Amino acid sequence: MFVDGSIRPKYPLFGKPNETDGSMTLSSLSLEARSQADDPSSLVMRFGADEPLMMDAGIALAPWQIAYQTYGTLNADRSNAVLICHALTGDQHVANDNPVTGKPGWWRTMVGPGRPVDTNRFFVICANVIGGCMGTTGPASTDPATGQPYALNFPVVTIRDMVRAQAALLDRLGIETLFCVIGGSMGGMQVLQWAASYPDRVFAALPIAAAARHSAQNIAFHEVGRQAVMADPDWRGGRYLLEGTRPSKGLAVARMGAHITYLSEIALHRKFGRNFQDRSAPTFSFDADFQIESYLRYQGISFVERFDANSYLYVTRAMDYFDLAAEHDGSLARAFKGSATRFCVISFTSDWLFPTSDSRAIVHALNAAAASVAFVEVESDKGHDAFLLDEPEMFAAACGFIDAAARVRGIA
Repeated sequence: MFVDGSIRPKYPLFGKPNETDGSMTLSSLSLEARSQADDPSSLVMRFGADEPLMMDAGIALAPWQIAYQTYGTLNADRSNAVLICHALTGDQHVANDNPVTGKPGWWRTMVGPGRPVDTNRFFVICANVIGGCMGTTGPASTDPATGQPYALNFPVVTIRDMVRAQAALLDRLGIETLFCVIGGSMGGMQVLQWAASYPDRVFAALPIAAAARHSAQNIAFHEVGRQAVMADPDWRGGRYLLEGTRPSKGLAVARMGAHITYLSEIALHRKFGRNFQDRSAPTFSFDADFQIESYLRYQGISFVERFDANSYLYVTRAMDYFDLAAEHDGSLARAFKGSATRFCVISFTSDWLFPTSDSRAIVHALNAAAASVAFVEVESDKGHDAFLLDEPEMFAAACGFIDAAARVRGIA
């Protein structure tokens, strides 16, 4: 079903069931997404059985791989490397067309020639997170011990695990230090973890619309989404890939609920209001009478086609477990003690998922640690997703911070 409601198939939200047993089968787009789990359409770094990734769950994951993209050229002294950390449902395709959907990279407003992260100037790296489904080892990947998808046999992932995997990639690439680490939302969590875990490797850090820990409310939203996935009979206890089904209904509902949290009430009202979808009066049915209903259904079904349901469980859980202060005896300031990293923290006035108070808590901790920090609260009515959109004030702040840090770093 399209966002304008012009096509209304018999199964408007979830597609057509298998004619034999009613289960949801894989579309050609879903099959393409599935193929990315082991053989991604990007660069990939593989680590052998003797190079395990030590995970917070106590598991030594081996062998494993990490899928990534690069843009621009690494300079002679390897000082111009920028790491972009993606958010919950992002991937490594930050500035190139996505191989599954064909859509432009998810942050082309920020990364590219002449953009704030200028690929004519910087060597940009973006990697799919551990636990993801676009080529880095995760629950959809093939377990070499069984020849079948890991599914729920994959160890639970943390933000710190994601950062460890990225650090291992940089080691392989011969990049000792990063000029800047940048990310929004879950990507911002990774930025903070980088600064805490590897302070000597991060010259500058730019966390956007992020927090140093996930709130109880956000954990609650994630739990509703996970329960929606697991309540779908086609989830099959996480074994849907092996059994040839997919929990489309549950994952679509999870995405619909989550997507509401990425927007603001003002933005929803401006875009949709209470307008009817392709009709002038209510139908007195449970069809998508309102434009907002049609929009959310579109978001649900398009997400199902490109993202693995188990990966959604794992990555949301990683965000829930994130609490940087807890890793440092309850003191967030202690996480940044003695740090020489330069920080710029950006928030948005209408973001109620990661409100400005979360960013201020980070800034206060950095001040207490005597770290160098700038803070910008961007006036925007676009909600949490503002960091992905055309926000001139955000671009100006990012450009100013990056340019100043580059001058100090000696990058032309």
